[in-house]
Amino acid sequence: MFIALSGYAQEVIKPSIVTPKKGEFFLTWGYNWSWYSNSDIKFEGENYNFELKNVKAADKQTPFTFHNYFHPAYITTPQYNLRLGYFFSDHYSISLGLDHMKYVARPDQPLEISGWIQNSGTIYDGVYNNETVLLEEGFLEFEHTDGLNYINAELRRFDDLFTLHKNIKMNLLYGAGIGFIYPKTNSVLLNNDRYDQFNLAGYGLHALFGVGFTFFEHLIVKTELKGGYINLPTIRTTSNTSDSASQSFFFGQYNFSVGGSFNFLENKKKKEKQ
Repeated sequence: MFIALSGYAQEVIKPSIVTPKKGEFFLTWGYNWSWYSNSDIKFEGENYNFELKNVKAADKQTPFTFHNYFHPAYITTPQYNLRLGYFFSDHYSISLGLDHMKYVARPDQPLEISGWIQNSGTIYDGVYNNETVLLEEGFLEFEHTDGLNYINAELRRFDDLFTLHKNIKMNLLYGAGIGFIYPKTNSVLLNNDRYDQFNLAGYGLHALFGVGFTFFEHLIVKTELKGGYINLPTIRTTSNTSDSASQSFFFGQYNFSVGGSFNFLENKKKKEKQ
């Protein structure tokens, strides 16, 4: 029995021959689940200067329905990843991507506050020294939900692992990237009106590891684990340009993506042979 099973495995799962990738373009689309470390957030303005410590945050998943995820008008509502890349060798690619994450400071959490607030027209005027305040309506609502947009460039390495079938290959990929953060921060601070506009707020960097499958040389299905650091020194919080916030934190992502590829060099060689 053991001999028979061993022989079957050798016939079906074989080490892959390196697939020529040089000259290949790829485009993938998928969705992400994100996690964030606690962070200190500093708020500065004409009538306040204070810091909230160890703010907890979570992502914001859109309920799964056909309308939310596949309707053309709403396809960019969930947390998504879009990437376009090019293989400049058989193993290495460069790519540009947009990671549309969402960041929500959890409401009703107790936080330590240090600093001062004055002339706000609220009950929160005063001087604080590591006192406790509740993150609630009337004091602060704080989200990057349209979203925490990470526009980045990546260098990746790609390796074939196994051929599961003549038209199905298992792949390994890993790499690193850097980019800038262009969030649409949804903020209601003290007695100010809600502010919700895009703003170039900072930068990020990351590394990733993933496993994927290639079907019939052109269809891509992959999963990835990505982790990195985000620094946001210039977050807009109100319509007043003198008001701002700053924070930095680590993030993690699990991504699931599908896409396709096309090799122009290979296509050109086929035409030349013809």
